[in-house]
Amino acid sequence: MAQSLAFSTFLVHDYDEALSFFKRIGFEVLEDTRLSSEKRWVRVAPKGGQGGGLLLARAANSEQQAQVGKQAGGRVAFFLSTDDFWETYDFLQDQSVRFLEAPRKEVYGMVVVFLDLYGNRWDLLEAPKA
Repeated sequence: MAQSLAFSTFLVHDYDEALSFFKRIGFEVLEDTRLSSEKRWVRVAPKGGQGGGLLLARAANSEQQAQVGKQAGGRVAFFLSTDDFWETYDFLQDQSVRFLEAPRKEVYGMVVVFLDLYGNRWDLLEAPKA
């Protein structure tokens, strides 16, 4: 039985501001369906990517609002894998993405931590060539 992780929930304050950010950093909108006057089914993923993506979920109550930008309790929440670290890093810099450190080489590859529009931490990661 084959399985894969399809999407992860990404809490947002506003669908459109989140969509604007993700489009700016090279993601594509896979689906944007209105479910009600307050709720949409919005899925995004890196253009040309083969892995999972994000389901944008508008925070609907004060408890969820408090978690926007804190989805991993201050740890890295999401991992953006690339086959060209420096090209992607330069592109993200051109898009005014905020990096928390200088790129570094680890045993698992080149990595740098950046923030999304709400302050969640992401790793930009290129695995070592085999």
